[in-house]
Amino acid sequence: RCPRPALPVLRWLPRYSRAWLPLDLLAGLAVGLTTVPQALAYAELAGLPLQYGLYSSFMGCFVYCFLGTAKDVTLGPTAIMSLLVSSYTFHEPVYAVLLAFLSGCIQLAMGLLHLGFLLDFISCPVIKGFTSAASITISFNQIKNILGLQGIPRQFFPQVYETLRRIGETRAGDAVLGLTCLAALTGLRAMKSHLPRAAPAEPLAVRISYLIVWISATARNALVVLFAGLVAYSFQVMGSQPFRLTGSIPQGLPGFQPPRFSLAVPNGTVPFQSMVQDMGVGLAVVPLMGLLETIAIAKAFASENGYRIDPNQELLALGVANVLGSFVSAYPITGSFGRTAVNAQSGVCTPAGGLVTGALVLLSLAYLTSLFYYIPKAALAAVIISAVVPMFDAGIFGTLWRVKRLDLVPLCVTFLLCFWEVQYGIVAGVLVSGILLLYSVARPPIKVSEGAVLLVQPGSSLHFPAVEHLQDSVCSRALAASPPRSVILDCCHISSIDYTVVVGLAELLQELRRHGLSLAFCGLKDPVLQVLLSADLEGFRHFPSWEEAERCGGAELGASRAEPFTSTTEST
Repeated sequence: RCPRPALPVLRWLPRYSRAWLPLDLLAGLAVGLTTVPQALAYAELAGLPLQYGLYSSFMGCFVYCFLGTAKDVTLGPTAIMSLLVSSYTFHEPVYAVLLAFLSGCIQLAMGLLHLGFLLDFISCPVIKGFTSAASITISFNQIKNILGLQGIPRQFFPQVYETLRRIGETRAGDAVLGLTCLAALTGLRAMKSHLPRAAPAEPLAVRISYLIVWISATARNALVVLFAGLVAYSFQVMGSQPFRLTGSIPQGLPGFQPPRFSLAVPNGTVPFQSMVQDMGVGLAVVPLMGLLETIAIAKAFASENGYRIDPNQELLALGVANVLGSFVSAYPITGSFGRTAVNAQSGVCTPAGGLVTGALVLLSLAYLTSLFYYIPKAALAAVIISAVVPMFDAGIFGTLWRVKRLDLVPLCVTFLLCFWEVQYGIVAGVLVSGILLLYSVARPPIKVSEGAVLLVQPGSSLHFPAVEHLQDSVCSRALAASPPRSVILDCCHISSIDYTVVVGLAELLQELRRHGLSLAFCGLKDPVLQVLLSADLEGFRHFPSWEEAERCGGAELGASRAEPFTSTTEST
């Protein structure tokens, strides 16, 4: 068998089929028509000049084509990443570009060291709580643009207060246009989800009609923004302008240069160390959330389409994309669920579709930025709201109530604190999830069956936090029985132990021996048995099963005759 190529592009490029080319071209164009208006909208959300959204939208497409392992995934700016960038970069492009560089370095290091497993400690309730809160926060953040209000604070609670207080200052033109765009986007999304697929046997006119409707629904962001721009331009020609416009965007491609590691300010220079301190916990939250989004999206679409991905290779691809992106003035990027869905639904066959998307963004930067002047901010706000509303998962609360109510705790903690500060919500949710996880490790279920001897069966592996719990459970039951009974410890569910557990078991043997009782082990797995034999515990005895332990131990364990185990209790 030939070794698997280390570079992912070499796994599909040598067998590239001519039949794949039109599908990749169509998918790349469809994603590109979605990417350009979203890039402008997400830059607005990040608090950066709009051209930075476009600067952030092409490098990930090119890098992922060569280093990505999922054919459907597209990298670029997203609503959640833009929200995080807004929180940690103070609306300053130099900070945003440096954050992309440092995040990429962290992601590269994690990929090279195979540390992707750390993401497994961010539980699903934490993710759902964060994305649902982000959906509400981002949507409300755009209400000011829908209503044409200015000078609204960016913090959520002051933002809600100021928006409601100043709702009387709403600009009628922006409100009508914004709501119209939002209704059009919602209708086109619903049309696409209910569009029946045209069979090859259908008449040509039917298939052409299907294609027109499908393209219109898929490129709905571009169509709505184009319509809004034409309306605004028409008013401009007539000498009036009822909308707040995007304004001038610098034309041309960004220069290829390293990110700046200091920032000139009127009264001096902010050095690199101070910039890192200013970004603070963002240097952990941004790269981790970027990895989490990318790998979750890649796994979801790979599972749906029947192929596998390499998580560590995905980390490397994202890290390289962010590092190289910082050289073209990009802010941090990650996998986009919406654009990945468009890519998959367009029938993309390989990651080569990203080359078409990246090229379309570059063409927009080179030739079309002068046309973006007339795009109303209300239309971009409608694009953002339409993209993030589906992220709110109201059903997760009811699902967790039915499945496991304890998981509602990290969900609600994350959800509520994210309205205060995003980083506090994520960190608090992870900590609460960790505490619940550690509690289950420290208090494993212990099944106790009573008979001639006590049969004690821990329900999971034993680690040092659980030793005292095991000692208390065994001693309290063995010594409280009348008469006191010896113990068989059934270790069939224990796959590993540590040194503290060995010390605790030695103390348990001594404690029972002081009361004239015995402790025998059964069902030991080889790794556990080797550890206990190496420890040379005094009085250590083990049997293949509890039946043999009871039969062979007999009187030594304090049983004058064999009795069935009559009652069972569970200790947690």
